[in-house]
Amino acid sequence: MPELEETPVAAGGGKPDLFFEEEDLQYEEEILRNPFSVKCWIRYIEFKQNAPRHVLNLIYERALKELPGSYKLWYNYLKQRRKQVKNRCVTDPGYEEVNNCHERALVFMHKMPRIWLDYCQFLMDQCRITRTRRTFDRALRALPITQHHRIWPLYLKFVRLYPLPETAVRVYRRYLKLSPENAEEYIEYLRSIDRLDEAALRLATVVNDERFVSKEGKSNYQLWHELCDLISQNPDKVKSLNVGAIIRGGLTRFTDQLGKLWCSLADYYIRSGHFEKARDVYEEAIQTVMTVRDFTQVFDSYAQFEESMIAAKMETTSELGQEEEDDVDLELRLARFEQLITRRPLLLNSVLLRQNPHNVHEWHKRVKLYEGKPREIINTYTEAVQTVDPFKATGKTHTLWVSFAKFYEDNGQIEDKATAIPARKAEYFDASEPVQNRVYKSLKVWSMLADLEESLGTFKSTKAVYDRILDLRIATPQIIINYALFLEEHTYFEESFKAYERGISLFRWPNVYDIWNTYLTKFIDRYGGKKLERARDLFEQALDGCPQKYAKTIYLLYAKLEEEFGLARHAMAVYERATRAVQPSEQYEMYNIYIKRAAEIYGVTHTRSIYEKAIEVLSDEHAREMCQRFADMECKLGEIDRARAIYSYCSQICDPRTTGSFWQTWKDFEIRHGNEDTIREMLRIKRSVQATYNTQVNFMASQMLKVSSNATGTVSDLAPGQSGMDDMKLLEQRAEQLAAEAERDKPRSKEKILFVRGAAGAAERPLSCVRGAEGRLSWGSQRAPWILLYSWTVGRGIWTLIPGPAWSCWAGAVCPSPRAPSCLSFPVPVSQAGSLSSGPIPPPWALELGGPGS
Repeated sequence: MPELEETPVAAGGGKPDLFFEEEDLQYEEEILRNPFSVKCWIRYIEFKQNAPRHVLNLIYERALKELPGSYKLWYNYLKQRRKQVKNRCVTDPGYEEVNNCHERALVFMHKMPRIWLDYCQFLMDQCRITRTRRTFDRALRALPITQHHRIWPLYLKFVRLYPLPETAVRVYRRYLKLSPENAEEYIEYLRSIDRLDEAALRLATVVNDERFVSKEGKSNYQLWHELCDLISQNPDKVKSLNVGAIIRGGLTRFTDQLGKLWCSLADYYIRSGHFEKARDVYEEAIQTVMTVRDFTQVFDSYAQFEESMIAAKMETTSELGQEEEDDVDLELRLARFEQLITRRPLLLNSVLLRQNPHNVHEWHKRVKLYEGKPREIINTYTEAVQTVDPFKATGKTHTLWVSFAKFYEDNGQIEDKATAIPARKAEYFDASEPVQNRVYKSLKVWSMLADLEESLGTFKSTKAVYDRILDLRIATPQIIINYALFLEEHTYFEESFKAYERGISLFRWPNVYDIWNTYLTKFIDRYGGKKLERARDLFEQALDGCPQKYAKTIYLLYAKLEEEFGLARHAMAVYERATRAVQPSEQYEMYNIYIKRAAEIYGVTHTRSIYEKAIEVLSDEHAREMCQRFADMECKLGEIDRARAIYSYCSQICDPRTTGSFWQTWKDFEIRHGNEDTIREMLRIKRSVQATYNTQVNFMASQMLKVSSNATGTVSDLAPGQSGMDDMKLLEQRAEQLAAEAERDKPRSKEKILFVRGAAGAAERPLSCVRGAEGRLSWGSQRAPWILLYSWTVGRGIWTLIPGPAWSCWAGAVCPSPRAPSCLSFPVPVSQAGSLSSGPIPPPWALELGGPGS
């Protein structure tokens, strides 16, 4: 740029004068005004981007002198200096100047990882190995540990660039202390530099660490397999690990990959030159593997090993000449190989039997493999019958015994071995004993024998079988009943009863129920009333300790016996005991039977005490039915007062809202047999009972929800926005709203009965009514009707106000004559709970009666 005007400026420190162009003056002036503003310096630097290097560098130096702690200035300055020496030779002095700039920057920017990374990369480009390593170490010491992850990747890349394994190993060891999850990278590097011993140690540590998660997605088994390959293929380089213990540990952990691990262990001994140990490992492997796949891997490796041994021996013999000892050794190796190939079917059969030792077919195949070898066949059969569990067997277990016996028979030893009885007996459920020692207590076998004897044997032989079953104490209730029925068929009645007795002594409740039931039934059918005392003793014995669940049937049999052959009072006593002994769910049915039998034997009047007892004991639902039946019986007998008293007693457990049928029945009864006073008393009782059942706010709220189809949810839904008010008050307001809606829907008439909200000054509600000797007045909506009941007597009038099904309230007033004055007002107390003392009382209502003719 041509210089228009130059202004001399003296620079301190003995430096030559600097000259600024005219365009620089505004920036210089701004810097003089704001020397500590980074933006001012940045604008100046951006303006001078095309200026010579020394000018631009000088501006940076001036800026950093004023602002040495500015990261932005240092970063841009260092970037500019590196760019200036980019294409120069690394031996150029400019590189050292840039290095010094970096060192000066790090005095202030030592906490900035970007500065360190750029410096280290710059040093790596200069190939200054020692200085670069020390700079990396300085960076790690200066930076907090949370920022080390930014330094380490470049550091590791640096140590892998040069053939300095010792330095790289030490650096990696430090790195793994911070990030042990990257151990696989270190192991791979150790393999690359042929440090296999340390690689094996690190890999063993990784495998044993259950919390280690491979970044390459390898499973623990894959890592273990790598370890096995590493130590088995390099036995001369891996000295720090016990190879045998490691691989055998893997055999217990990875049972589904036994073949590969066994081959790795044998390969280790082969490469180590211990051929006999390798052969022992192969033999142990084929005797312990559990799957055909593992067996195939081990056997093929074993066969390949034997072939290689034979080939190696033949090659050595051909090179060094043949000697007598070499011939013997070669023959021995050939014999081993031939025996291995011959044993393969037997070894494979052993693998299948280890998988399932209860496979009968495989045991038969094993016997065929030993054909021509009697001793091995006997050992195989003996092992088979001792091993196979009949409950787990695959195939028919008895074929082993039959084949075993037939083998002795074919060899002329039928008397000695084929029919031999087990030497001793054991408990049936003792799994440690062989089956043949326990079969004598098998109920299934004894049952088959009993059926066989009943079909083809004699009475004595069959009876002996059943007695033996009882003596062994393996009988079931069904066996006892079968035995008794068998004796009964042959007219041995007392013997059959003894069989029942023996069965009863063997079992307890509830297993003895079927035996008692059959025994008592057969005894009654046989003797009837001839042995009444004995029968009573049997029943008492059966009922002693009898659970409630099974008592009903036995009590009914007992009562039937007493009715048919004994005394009626004894039968009634049995029924009385039965009502207390049976389950609560069966008491109602038992009382019905008791009442029916008592009425048939003694007459209906005798059932009164039974009815009273039943009403006390039974639940409310069943007691209600009993009361109605009791009252109906008394009505049929003409005992009207007794029936009314029963209805009055039963009303205390009858909610008018849920038991409308009872109250209708009582009403019909009073219409037929009562008068005005009894009906009034019935209505009074109904109201009081209704009030009793309405003592809970929740119950009243549920009733209101049933009445109002629009009212859904909780009590607070009845009056939104008034959650702070009392629940009773909310119910009252909701009832008032329903009554107002009912009045709006009702047509108005000329003649009125006015209901006025006295204290609150509510609007009048004109309603029509019809006067009579006795009647009812209803008005309001279908959801919340208001009912006015009234009755006239001589000189007195009784009015009753009922405000709907969800309310229980009453009111009364007395006037001296039907022709009362033209207007009579009186307050009517209302309470949601039916009494003046329960809950808040809303403002009083006033009832106004019209004059004559209204």
